Amino acid sequence: MNSVFRPKFFTLLKSGISRQQAIDDTMAGIVVGIVALPLAIAFAVASGVSPEKGIITAVVAGLIISVFGGSRVQIGGPTGAFIVIVYGIVTQYGIDGLIISTIMAGVLLVLFGVLKLGALLKYIPHPLIVGFTSGIALVIFSTQIADAFGLEIADTPSGFLAKWQSYFAHIQTFNPVAAAFTAFTILVVVYFPKISRKIPGSFVAILVTTLAVVLFDLPVTTIESFFGDIPNKIQLTIPQFEWSQLINYIPPAITIALLGGIESLLSAVVADGMIGGNHRSNTELIGQGIANIVTPFFGGIPATGAIARTATNVKNNGRTPIAGIVHAITLLLIMLFLGNYAKLIPMSCLAGILIVVAYNMSEWRSFKSVLTTSALDSVVLVTTFLLTVLVDLTVAIEVGIVLSSLLFMKRMADMSGQTVGEQIDGDVIDDYSKVPKEISIYEVSGPLFFASARTYAETIRRMGLKSKVLIIRMRHVPFIDTTGMHNLRDTLKTLHANDTVIVLSGVNSDVAVAMQKHNMHAYVRKENMCDNFDDAMQKALQIVGKA
Repeated sequence: MNSVFRPKFFTLLKSGISRQQAIDDTMAGIVVGIVALPLAIAFAVASGVSPEKGIITAVVAGLIISVFGGSRVQIGGPTGAFIVIVYGIVTQYGIDGLIISTIMAGVLLVLFGVLKLGALLKYIPHPLIVGFTSGIALVIFSTQIADAFGLEIADTPSGFLAKWQSYFAHIQTFNPVAAAFTAFTILVVVYFPKISRKIPGSFVAILVTTLAVVLFDLPVTTIESFFGDIPNKIQLTIPQFEWSQLINYIPPAITIALLGGIESLLSAVVADGMIGGNHRSNTELIGQGIANIVTPFFGGIPATGAIARTATNVKNNGRTPIAGIVHAITLLLIMLFLGNYAKLIPMSCLAGILIVVAYNMSEWRSFKSVLTTSALDSVVLVTTFLLTVLVDLTVAIEVGIVLSSLLFMKRMADMSGQTVGEQIDGDVIDDYSKVPKEISIYEVSGPLFFASARTYAETIRRMGLKSKVLIIRMRHVPFIDTTGMHNLRDTLKTLHANDTVIVLSGVNSDVAVAMQKHNMHAYVRKENMCDNFDDAMQKALQIVGKA
């Protein structure tokens, strides 16, 4: 257990944290706490639960994830990705069903970590992630239309198409004040960072719109008129359920666990790239699992690593879990002493915040990139997207993984009988000990596809950061799928920023064309893409001045 569960917080405490870093982390934690407040409330409301459950989740889960997680800078709490899942579970099974499903998901996440499945992320194809993330974004956007325009709908349908039919049927109830608040919120959230990055635009929008409602008694729906008072306390909650019904909670629990694991590890990987660190994936999963086991007993909802809040933490010089702990404490103090004022927030303001969140989640640039660069990966992308929107996220992920596997087998069948790279890659160096220390050599052997992409990318990044020149031999790479290209591009971008020069050797024509479509030339100069290894080595020696 010790080998897989080594929280970063305790490791850093043993090695020592400087006084200045502790101060920086405290300030970063306060900023992130303020950023997290409107998001926590908005995510809870959109999920069909009362606002305080979002704050409780950010407090309890945020604290646990920072203390027991495997990342230095991960910020945990409720996220937009869970809105669709939580709303569906609450609708079908009620709050007790949500609590049980979340606890079961937490147990699964702990098991994932204990069984060393932290590398799970590398088996999830990039088109699949983009597909269901974009689908979730569209669903979130569609759920906010009624609040955004102040439509008076007694019972909004749960289905995507039925929901939009209902909106058009009630268009005569349009509230111009609510629409104005929504538009104002979107503009402030998008453009306020140009004025100040320390104070989040969402927080400013909430303050302004709430004051406007109180001072001028404007006719808009608020949290109070929709949910009533917001409790300013955290209390123990014991769910009621029948053991015979436990099997019904397994599918939603698996969905929560998979999505939570994917999103937390994605967030940790993004954070690693920002700080040049390395998270402990198995420890991160166990920490996330503990958080999801404990939080529901205090009235919370599913939690995971939040990419946007984690990035905010890093940009404000947070570098240890102290920032995440302070973020949780900040939210707790706000809940205890200012919770009564939160009930006055207009629902249209929250809708504006969530519309921006949905746009940021949509990954439309990645969506467009996959559609225009790979016909096979487009099948996975579009299928996953449509199933997420029209059917169910669980079904979307299952079908997407099966489709990805089938398409990979087709690619391998298409490559059978072909000789790859040997004819264009020249002699092999006789003595690697003669290679200057400034030059590293790494060979990718086999297809760079979704199951191998992360491993190759991490190794290339690790070697490249230690070198002035990195030669990547690709003579035995028959193809690179979209996931492989995505990971490789991110890695080359990191090395480019580190001033490491990349030289490619033995790239076949199909892979070269795919790399050009994905704009790899921004990070690898055209003259550094060599036909054979001898040319690549000569180019590397020239770069380090030893030709």
